[in-house]
Amino acid sequence: MSFPSNLRYTKDHEWISLNGNVATVGITDFAQHELGDIVYVDISTVGKALNAEEVFGTVEAVKTVSDLFLPVAGTITEVNPLLEKQPELVNNDPYGDGWMIRLTVNNPADVEGLLDAAGYQSLVG
Repeated sequence: MSFPSNLRYTKDHEWISLNGNVATVGITDFAQHELGDIVYVDISTVGKALNAEEVFGTVEAVKTVSDLFLPVAGTITEVNPLLEKQPELVNNDPYGDGWMIRLTVNNPADVEGLLDAAGYQSLVG
């Protein structure tokens, strides 16, 4: 399993990458592995302002449905259009083409308060 050092992580298994005040969010390699084959991603929160740890969507795997939690407060601006027809991208490339949303972050400094790669790796063992 990989945990890229340029990302920040949540205890709920989301990752976040920040570029200015725009963030890209997805689920971690660990999360996709635990969920199994992803068959559907449901995100209908584009344009909504949400607080950190609020549910921004769900991911459906063969065995289960899991909520997706926003790492930091912000407004969701985009959902990955590839996931509608290719939800398996979350399994195949969780840190690349399998990203889930982009958002405008309220306070970019909040991202620094999340887990770094080493912290997340120790959380999941």
